[in-house]
Amino acid sequence: MTCKITREPIKIEEVYQKVVRREAGAVTTFVGTVRELTHGKKTLYLEYEAYESMALKKMRQIVGEMKEKWPVLEVAIVHRVGRLDITDIAIAIAVSSPHRPDAYEANRYALERVKEMVPIWKKEHWEDGEKWIGNQQGTKEYEKGKPEEGDLFE
Repeated sequence: MTCKITREPIKIEEVYQKVVRREAGAVTTFVGTVRELTHGKKTLYLEYEAYESMALKKMRQIVGEMKEKWPVLEVAIVHRVGRLDITDIAIAIAVSSPHRPDAYEANRYALERVKEMVPIWKKEHWEDGEKWIGNQQGTKEYEKGKPEEGDLFE
């Protein structure tokens, strides 16, 4: 299992190598990138911040949940923090499993759980302003400044 928060660019080949196994008939990867348009607004760049120790704890919890639900062999979740420009990789998830349906399902599960429960926040910078987004699902916003480390998702 690899769970990592990094300030360095994510190299998908390195993430893939963390999970590839001789017993695996499937390796799925998900790569989430910074897009230029969000709800019709042109994004210039994003800033991600994390409550790192809690984020890593929650990522490991997600991997445990995955291993209970599917016969996954290995999982790697890497999320980048700091300033990310358009097309930069924000998150990479790789899952190896004996069979592809389990690998696909487990990978999607990992992404949705990361967005739901891992304390990573982003600040969107647009041509006409900027705003902290409360959580990665976009269901909570912060009116005044950035969130605090202990401000977990509700």
